[in-house]
Amino acid sequence: MSQKLHASIILTYRCNAKCNMCSVWQHPTSPSEEIGLDVIDKLPYMFFANITGGEPFVRKDIVEIVALLNKKSKRIVISTNGYFTDKIIDLVKKFPDIGIRISAEGLPKTNDEIRKIPDGYDRILRTLLELRSMGIKDIGFGMTVQDLNYHDLLPLYKLAQGLGYEFATSTLHNSHYFHKWDNKIDDKKSVCAAFNELIKLFLKSKRPKDWFRAYFNYGLINYINGNERFLPCEMGQDGFFLDPWGDILACNGMDVKMPMGNLKKQTWDEIWNSERAKEVRQAVKNCKKNCWMVGSVAPAIWHHPVKPSLWVLKNKIRQIFGLKIEHKN
Repeated sequence: MSQKLHASIILTYRCNAKCNMCSVWQHPTSPSEEIGLDVIDKLPYMFFANITGGEPFVRKDIVEIVALLNKKSKRIVISTNGYFTDKIIDLVKKFPDIGIRISAEGLPKTNDEIRKIPDGYDRILRTLLELRSMGIKDIGFGMTVQDLNYHDLLPLYKLAQGLGYEFATSTLHNSHYFHKWDNKIDDKKSVCAAFNELIKLFLKSKRPKDWFRAYFNYGLINYINGNERFLPCEMGQDGFFLDPWGDILACNGMDVKMPMGNLKKQTWDEIWNSERAKEVRQAVKNCKKNCWMVGSVAPAIWHHPVKPSLWVLKNKIRQIFGLKIEHKN
């Protein structure tokens, strides 16, 4: 079994937010049909596990789920909208080494307009500050950049930097997972200009991790402009999704859901080594969507480090001499 097996575990499609770029909240799962500990226990050992949703903290058994996954994964990060402060704090007290990534779509007015959670930004900040006061280190923001919030990209990054938080980005995608097919960026020039300024700041950082975040954001500009991916998508080979119904998916970016199998009905090995899994992996190889999401890009950078490393080196040098970031495929 690969020591770099990474997973996104979607615990629920229930969500208390009503984000404009995601319609999961209009298609919630029923608590009675969502995967439980018996299904999660069938998962193999993983290098990394992202717990996501919907909103994972609507699950009443989130503590028990994390306790089980803590034995099955080297590292766990939970993606949340940060609303359920008390539940988040209670969980982190029990598992202080897990990561928390809170989705923030901008500064207060913008965030609350996009997510439609009353006082949502206030809840985000209260949760983050409470986590910091506890001494939790692996915390940060995640922002989906679009026409409505690109002007808040740099201020939110600077806020995260000032507070000592990690800062992750994405942009609009369409797929069966989001129940969206009409997401699009109209003002590509302005959105890409905001990303370009963020790239400059990441390249100025003293942390190599930020330099490769610059490369990731460079890829987001490339994606927004409709170009081919810089790196191959290899989802389904050592990365997968487990959805609330127990389906094992290669990725969440396809227009049509393509399960490899169902963990409620099958063992892990039966699914992962099946002919159906081979068919799905081939479909991923043939996919023309060119998605650029951290779940598929981060492993691609691990597997194909030369191209990203050369880009980082070249643009670090260009920055030293006051030259513009190079934008070439």
